[in-house]
Amino acid sequence: MFSFLRPGQAAARPDMSQMIQQVAEGKLLLLDVREIAEARASGLAEGARIVPLSLLPLKADPRQPGCELPQGLPVAVYCASGAQSASAMQVLNRLGYGHVTSLGGLLDWAVGGGKVSPALIREANA
Repeated sequence: MFSFLRPGQAAARPDMSQMIQQVAEGKLLLLDVREIAEARASGLAEGARIVPLSLLPLKADPRQPGCELPQGLPVAVYCASGAQSASAMQVLNRLGYGHVTSLGGLLDWAVGGGKVSPALIREANA
């Protein structure tokens, strides 16, 4: 089902059309780890939640009462270019999230057919 999350395929790019569909169906958590100002300037992938990398250890720790991420879903992270995504994957793996992958940057999402809209930023943080 989540073929892009199978062990041994970490270097392969995930199937964006599959990811877009799974995000829309609520079967995959799409996480934007850029800073809020950066997301406002360039837009947000449709269906994504913003948790800046600098706050991820606090807001994604399931042992803390302020955890903002749902448990039990696979997670796909993105940033501007992919560098912060790699760091976010390490943080999430350390916190016990089992299936975490990086889709790279926001441009990868858009090129793969995902919608990007600045208007979604307010909705994602409401």
